[in-house]
Parts: sequence; structure tokens; C-alpha cells
Amino acid sequence: MHGARWEDWSGRGLQHVVLSARADVIVAEAVCIVADDGGYAVRYRIDCDSEWRCRALDVEIIGAARTLRLRGNASGRWTDGDGTRLPALDGAIDVDLPITPFTNTLAIRRLALTAGASAELAVVYVRTPALSVELDRQRYICLEPLRRYRYEAMDGSFTAELEVDAAGLVLTYPGLFRRRG
Repeated sequence: MHGARWEDWSGRGLQHVVLSARADVIVAEAVCIVADDGGYAVRYRIDCDSEWRCRALDVEIIGAARTLRLRGNASGRWTDGDGTRLPALDGAIDVDLPITPFTNTLAIRRLALTAGASAELAVVYVRTPALSVELDRQRYICLEPLRRYRYEAMDGSFTAELEVDAAGLVLTYPGLFRRRG
């Protein structure tokens, strides 16, 4: 079991994730206290297979009786918690919760890019606290394997250079998050 804590760049938000791995599954469970949008708390769980392909995402807005359950087949097909297929998300393997830097770890570990290599990918992008879901296109560029990556939104709206530890967990995400444990 491996844990990590981040605070948002302002120092007002905080989150804690616990990562556990077995031979066939990697599980991340976390609680986030978000300072933006009036402040709210989120609990999430992400299950991945042994190759870091997302198989399940559960997100709950604590105290608001709002939850989201998504299931992926590791090949880019998704269903909601009732088993209804979600074709608008076709092609996504990873998920992105912009309230946490942890979801960057999914792509970093799954892609295993070498120095100078890049990959474009589609991700399931989940906005909180609304729990709205959309397909988003992103690019990761490896500057130094398991040390530094450039993340880019494919629409050109955002770019950041991420510093990560040997496990692929973000240490510094300039302007957004910094590791605290």
C-alpha cells in the first residue's frame, strides 16, 4: 500500500490517496477537499487492471447525495452504473478528474513513454461537483522517464510540465498541485 497527499496551489484544498496493488488490479481510493466552487468534498475510487487501464471509476460528492459510477472494458468502451453503454466515451482508456493530480499517473504509467516520446489519447473527463462527463483529448510528452512530463490539452487550452516520483505520482503540477506526503 502506498499513500500520497497533495494540496492545491493556494494551500486551501487537500487530498489523500491510498494506492494498493495486487497481481490483477490496482486500486486508488481518495478523499479530496476542494476549495474552489464554494468548497466541497469528494470521495473517489479508481480500479485499473495490471497494465494501468481504467476499469472502474466511482465518484461521490460527500453530503450532496450525488454519485457517478462508470465501468470501462480496458479497450475504450464504457457503461454507467446501470450497465447502459456510453458511446460518447468510446476510445478512452483513462479517466481525468481535474480535482486531483493522481489521474495523470494513469496515463504516465500505462503509456511508459521513453525520453522524447509522446502519445495522444482520449480520456473520460469528469467535472466536479456537477459530475458531468465528456471525452477529452490530451497529449503526454516524456521529458525524462518517471521524472518529468509535459501534459497538453489537444485543443491548446492548457499545458503544464509535471514532475513525478519513481512511482509516477505527481510531485509538482505548477499552478495546480504540490505533493505534501
